[in-house]
Amino acid sequence: MWSAEETGRVRARALELGFDGCRITDAAAPETGVLFQEALAEGRHGEMHWLARNAEKRLRPDLVLPGARSIVLVAASYGVPSGPDPVPEAATAPRGTVARYACRQDYHDLMGGRLADFARFLEERGGEGARALWYVDTGPVLERDLSRRAGLGFVGKHTNLVSRNLGNWILLGAVLTTVPLRPDPPEPNRCGTCTRCIEACPTAAFPRPFVLDARRCISYLTIELKGSIPVELRPLIGDRIFGCDDCLAACPWNRFARESALLKEGLRPGWRRPDLLAWLALDDAGFRELFRGTPILRTKRRGLLRNVCVALGNVGDAGALPALSRAADDPEPLVAEHARWAIDRIRLRASGEAAEDGPPERRG
Repeated sequence: MWSAEETGRVRARALELGFDGCRITDAAAPETGVLFQEALAEGRHGEMHWLARNAEKRLRPDLVLPGARSIVLVAASYGVPSGPDPVPEAATAPRGTVARYACRQDYHDLMGGRLADFARFLEERGGEGARALWYVDTGPVLERDLSRRAGLGFVGKHTNLVSRNLGNWILLGAVLTTVPLRPDPPEPNRCGTCTRCIEACPTAAFPRPFVLDARRCISYLTIELKGSIPVELRPLIGDRIFGCDDCLAACPWNRFARESALLKEGLRPGWRRPDLLAWLALDDAGFRELFRGTPILRTKRRGLLRNVCVALGNVGDAGALPALSRAADDPEPLVAEHARWAIDRIRLRASGEAAEDGPPERRG
């Protein structure tokens, strides 16, 4: 096993590359494997079938990289203490809300290049035959669980990693290596009696603390789900069109949040509160041009416009009806279906009838 001094050089290199935190654990199976298997058995992963397909590898790092001895976990912070982008005072168009991490160049690209450099560094330091394999939530690795064991943070009741130094506005990367690094101690849970994150969830996606039912999570519904959003959940989505930050924003550990230089690159001003009608008007070419190189591209036009229609159904008024009427004739059935739903919602409000399933007051 490498000495503490040699392992310290590894952490120092990660920080030099722009990461905000770096910790190390061994390549043993995550202790939370049983909880992961329970989630799969209960179907709480929804349509994210790759989780089940690669389940064995997620529980056995040595199957991902034969001969793996260590796993290096890194964190990059995207906290923005100043809050959301201000909406111009003269703006009258209905606005949506985009998750903070998505309002910039894709973090896979921003972090991936640095992790590739870091992996090469490990192989060079490890000598002949040393190997290193990196991932940014793109491979069969339980980064969150391994990050807790490595002491990078603790898992909050909202099932996200929380750092005492960075809050929970963090993105994770992992490097598996055959180099025998000295592991760090795990981080104990520090949630205490706080339940703010659970109370903040608009869709009650946490059946109990530390357990998430992705099928009710707005991030899942607006990003991972490829088909129709369940009708009973649409009103609860409010104005959110890509992801949801409510449980993250509620965490009191965010008083330590900051934005790293690494993730400041490629910020898209105004995207936190975009003009819904402008985005609804995008054709395929316009969608690809606007969102190229950003996380939003992964939803494809059909997914984003589906979400925009739901948001307009919740926060739009009669002024949105012409645009929604055009969307109701969209050649993409998914967009047309949700546009028709939004039209009905707006007309219902205009008639003065109160919808019992109306969106709750925004939190966070």
